[in-house]
Amino acid sequence: MTKRRSKLHRPVGDVLLTMRERADALSQGQQRVDALARRAKVSPPTIIRFCRALGFAGLREFKLHLAQSLAVGTSTLHRAVVPGDNMQTVTHKVLQGAASALANLEQHISPDDVERAVTRIAKARRVDCYAVGNTSMFMASDAQARFSRLGLHSNFYFDAHLQLVSAATMNRNDVALAISHIGRMPFLLETVDVAKEQGAMIIAITRPDTPLAKRADIVLPVVVPADPSMRVGTEAYLAQMAYIEILMVGTGLRRGPPALRQLKRVRQVLQERGVDSETHPVLERAWSKGELQLS
Repeated sequence: MTKRRSKLHRPVGDVLLTMRERADALSQGQQRVDALARRAKVSPPTIIRFCRALGFAGLREFKLHLAQSLAVGTSTLHRAVVPGDNMQTVTHKVLQGAASALANLEQHISPDDVERAVTRIAKARRVDCYAVGNTSMFMASDAQARFSRLGLHSNFYFDAHLQLVSAATMNRNDVALAISHIGRMPFLLETVDVAKEQGAMIIAITRPDTPLAKRADIVLPVVVPADPSMRVGTEAYLAQMAYIEILMVGTGLRRGPPALRQLKRVRQVLQERGVDSETHPVLERAWSKGELQLS
C-alpha cells in the first residue's frame, strides 16, 4: 500500500508575507496558529499541517525562516539586513529578498489577464505609456522603447499636459499602459479617465486596490513587501521590470515573424553604427588605415 503524500508548495523567503497572503486559504485551525502564534492551543498535527500549507517540510524549517523574518523586521536599510552583517551576508540577503519577491509575484499573476493584455497590445493602433515618479517613468520609457522595436506605434509621456493630450486623441483601438506603484497620483488618474472615456483599454502596473487599479481594465499587480528606506524599493522595481519583459515577449510572439524581423533590423542598424557593438565602425576603419600606413 502506497502512502499518499500531499503536494508541497515551495516556500519563499519572506515567511510573514507568505502567511498574510495565504491566510484565507488556511483551515480554521491553521488560521488560529497564524493569528495566535505561540499562544495558540492547537494539536501538534495542526501545527505540522500549518507549516506544510506554507510550503515548509516541517516545524523546524518553519521556525528557522520565521525567526529570520521576525529578527529583521525593524531594519531601516533593508528588511533582511541587521547591524553586524558582513558584506557576504548583506549580498546574500539582498539577492534572496529579490528572488523571493519575484517568486511571490508569480502567485498573483493571472495568465488570462496577461493573455488579454498582450493580445490587445499586439493589435493596437497605438500604445501610449504613462507614468509618475522616477522608477515608474523609467519603466514606461523602457516599455515604449521595447514596443517600438516590435514595430508598434508607441509613445511615452510623463508630463501631465502631454498625457492629457495623448489620452484625448485615443480611441477603442488604442492601449494606455499606466505604471505607478503608488497608484493614486491625481493627474495620472485624470489621464486614465480621459483615455477610458475615449474607449482605450487601460492596462495598469500597480499595487492591487489602488485608485489606478480600480480604473484599469487589466491590472498587473505589484505585490511586494514594503521597502523600509524607499517608497518604491528595489523589489517593486524588479516586479515592474518583469512585467515589462513579459508584455514585450508576449506581444512579440503574438505579432509573429514581422516583429522578429523588426527586432533584427533594429539590432543590425545599431551594430552597424557602433551603438550595440564593442567598438565603433569609424574607429575600426581608422585603426585599419593606420595599420596600412605603418606597414
